Amino acid sequence: MLRASADRLQNKTRLITRRMFMLAGVKLAVFFCIIARLFYLQVSENIKYRSLSDKNRLREWKVPPQRGIIEDFFGEKIASNTQLFQLHMIPEEVPNLEGLLFRLSRLINLSSRQKAVLLKKIKQRKPWEPIIISDNLTWSEFAKLNLFLHEIQGIKPVVAVTRKYSQDGSSSHLVGYVSDVSRADLENSKFLREIHVPGLKTGKTGLEKSLNESIVGKPGFQRYEVNAYGKRVKEVKFIKGTIGKNFKTTLDMDVQRFSSKLIKNKSGSICVMDIYTGDIIAMVSSPTFDANKFVHGIAYADWQNLISNANKPLMNKSIAGLYPPGSTIKPIVALSALENDVVSPNTIVECKGEIELYGHKYHCWKEKGHGFLKLRNAIKQSCDIYFYETARKLGVDRLAITSKKFGLGSKVFDILDEERTGLVPTTKWKLKNIGKGWVIGETLLAGIGQGYFQATPIQLCLMTAQLANGGFKIKPRIID
Repeated sequence: MLRASADRLQNKTRLITRRMFMLAGVKLAVFFCIIARLFYLQVSENIKYRSLSDKNRLREWKVPPQRGIIEDFFGEKIASNTQLFQLHMIPEEVPNLEGLLFRLSRLINLSSRQKAVLLKKIKQRKPWEPIIISDNLTWSEFAKLNLFLHEIQGIKPVVAVTRKYSQDGSSSHLVGYVSDVSRADLENSKFLREIHVPGLKTGKTGLEKSLNESIVGKPGFQRYEVNAYGKRVKEVKFIKGTIGKNFKTTLDMDVQRFSSKLIKNKSGSICVMDIYTGDIIAMVSSPTFDANKFVHGIAYADWQNLISNANKPLMNKSIAGLYPPGSTIKPIVALSALENDVVSPNTIVECKGEIELYGHKYHCWKEKGHGFLKLRNAIKQSCDIYFYETARKLGVDRLAITSKKFGLGSKVFDILDEERTGLVPTTKWKLKNIGKGWVIGETLLAGIGQGYFQATPIQLCLMTAQLANGGFKIKPRIID
C-alpha cells in the first residue's frame, strides 16, 4: 500500500516536471519571438517606421514661388515683381471665426462677398492649412493689423511679392497677365497640380501663359514640428523656393509705347518687324487694358466695362483678329502673276472706274478711273480694276500658293495660344466647306483681298517683311 502511494507520487512528480519543462519551452519560444519581432521593428524596419514617425511629427507647407521677369530687348522690365502685404489665417488656431471676421471687417476692407468666399474655402481645406484672407492689403491696413495682432488669434500679416505690369498697357495683350489658379487650371495642367499652393498665380493669357512652366519657378517648403492634433509647435527647417526663369523679348518698349499712342482711342493693331531677322520690335493692339487689375481679381464693374466694349479691348487683334487683307495683298497678286507669266511689268490695263462681268459690275475705289496703267503704277495707285483683271487671268488657286509662301493662312508664332490661322481660299476649300463651286466673280474679289480671304495683322506684317527683304523666308520671334 505504501509502495503504491510512492509510485503515484513519483508519477505525479514526473508529470509536473514534464509540464514545467513544456511550459518553460513555450515561454522560451515566446521570448525568442518577442526578441525577433523587436529586432525586426528596431533594426530591419528602422527606416520605414522612423519615416512614419516623422510624418506624424513633422508637416511641410509649400511657399509660393517667385515668377521670373520679362524684359524688352534693352533690359527694361515689362513684367516684374513688387512687394505687397497679405493676411493669412490658420483656421484651427481661430477660437471664434465669426468674431474674427467681425473684428477684421473693422480693420480692413472685407466685404460680405469676400466673407462668403472665405467661408467656402475654409470648408474645402484642412484646418491646419493656411488660407489667404486678403492678398492686397494697403500699408494702412497692414499697420493696423500689426498693431492689434496681440489681440487676434489665428492670423498672420505677411510681406510677399506680386506681379507688376507697365501702367500704360501698351504691352498688356502680348505679355498677358496672371491671376489665381482656378479649378479648371488644375484639371487641365498636371504641372500646376504638382506645385499648387495657396496664393499661387498662373498665367492666363499671352506670354505669361505660354511661358508659365518655365517662368513660374518652384515652390519653397516650410517644415514644422506639430503636436498630436496637427498644430504647429515650431519651425524646423525652411527651404527657399527657386525663382522662375527670366525672359528677354525682342521688343523695344519705346517703339511699343509710341505705337500704342498712335492708335489710342481707336480699334486697330500695329506690328513692327525686323525684315531680316524676323524680330518683333513692337506689337500693339488697341484699345488696351490694365493687366494689373487682374492680378488680385478684377472688380465686377471693370470686367463688365471690358466685355461690353464693342471694340473688344481684351482681344489681341495683332494675332487673333481676322480681317480681309484688302489692298495690302495686291503686291502678292502682282508677284504671283509675274511668277506664272500671266502679266509682265509692261502689261497695260485701262481703268475706267468699273468693269462688268456676267452682268455684275465691279468698281474701282477711284470713281472716274485711273486711265491706262502699267503694273508698277497700278501698285502705286492701288488700282482695283488692274488687279481684278490680273486675278482673273491668274486664278485663285495659283494666288493661294504664292500667298501661303509668304505666311498667309498659317500661324506666325508657336508660343501664343490666342493666335489664329486665318484663311487663304481655294476652289477645293469652298467646295469642301461650303458645298458650292467657285465662281469667277470671287476670283476678282480675291485679287483685291476681299471675299473669303482672312488674315491677322501679324501675318500681313510678315508678308510685307518678306517682300521688303527680297523674298527671303524669315521666322518671326518674340523671345530673344
